[in-house]
Amino acid sequence: MSGLLVKLHEAGVSPWLDNLKREMFADGSLAKLIKEGGVRGQTSNPSIFQAAITKGQIYNEAIAEMAKRGLDAEAIVWEIMVNDVRTACDIFMELYKESQGEDGFVSLELDPTKAKDTEASLKQARELVERVNRPNLMIKVPATPEGFPVVTELIAAGVSVNVTLLFSVAQYDAVIDAWMKGLEKRIQDGKSLEGVNSVASFFISRVDTEADKRMDKRIQDDPALAERYQQYRGKIAVANARLAYELFLKRTSEPRWLALKKAGAAVQRPLWASTSTKNPHYKDTIYVDELIGANCVNTMPDNTVTAFDDHGVIAQTLTAEHIADAHKVIDAFSAEGFDLSDITENTLMSEGVDKFAVAYTKLVEAVKEAVAKLA
Repeated sequence: MSGLLVKLHEAGVSPWLDNLKREMFADGSLAKLIKEGGVRGQTSNPSIFQAAITKGQIYNEAIAEMAKRGLDAEAIVWEIMVNDVRTACDIFMELYKESQGEDGFVSLELDPTKAKDTEASLKQARELVERVNRPNLMIKVPATPEGFPVVTELIAAGVSVNVTLLFSVAQYDAVIDAWMKGLEKRIQDGKSLEGVNSVASFFISRVDTEADKRMDKRIQDDPALAERYQQYRGKIAVANARLAYELFLKRTSEPRWLALKKAGAAVQRPLWASTSTKNPHYKDTIYVDELIGANCVNTMPDNTVTAFDDHGVIAQTLTAEHIADAHKVIDAFSAEGFDLSDITENTLMSEGVDKFAVAYTKLVEAVKEAVAKLA
């Protein structure tokens, strides 16, 4: 590999891999990505596991064995995910220790069908922490109103948390509060903040996809708008994320955070997620190149890792100047009559929870089918 991911880290962004499949352990590719490629963490979700199980045969033996033991499809799903995440945690453990607990994390998502059930999510999170039993596990909690108390309670209990499905700056502000409340509660309980880490996963490409869809709808009615709207293509998602980064800088300069930092807290880094380019007309590394600054994480699928390693651009793109430009882009987009908050807080947040729930259901169904075939 070219070493660009290492340089990306030196520029302030920790590159994480947005993929997890058992083949990575067997063929040594994950270990190689860590040691030679510069990958510093890993995220997973139901869609990733569904693809891993349905597109290969590596899980067949384990599925057949668990079915013989009387486990149903859903229990098998969680056994597979827990085992794979635990193995990945072990592979990242050396980096976790070397980075003094900053990187080397592997994320495991809670059952997305329970996203609106605080108590059920908390119960499952505690069970998963115990089952995986690794200090570099991160529990992924959706940034729903019901998820915020889960974040607070897990942080207070000393569990590292990846808050996922963030689309709006207002939503991100609430996530920061939930995280800080957890740290403050932990201090009140007389417990150490050491080893308690968190990232806030801000989704990128889906914002452009939805913005493009809304512009395209207007252009159908008035083709003359096509040229005027061109200035917004591939700009809205990055601008939205830059405004989130502006909030991150603001909230981590306030007395509330400085007191927590003094008590030993690690900062909750913004994590840029959904960074593969969906529009073929956009550069395939746009959502990495354009979001480089201090204290960030970027989780990339395999194709984006490969693309960035080949032709990514290392430059600071989260400066005050870039943030000022982001305000101009969003203001102009709003002046055209587009509602960014409706895109992010209504459409994308609702779709995000539903899509993860559908992916989880499909994952369970895929295992059911595998059990039937292997019986």
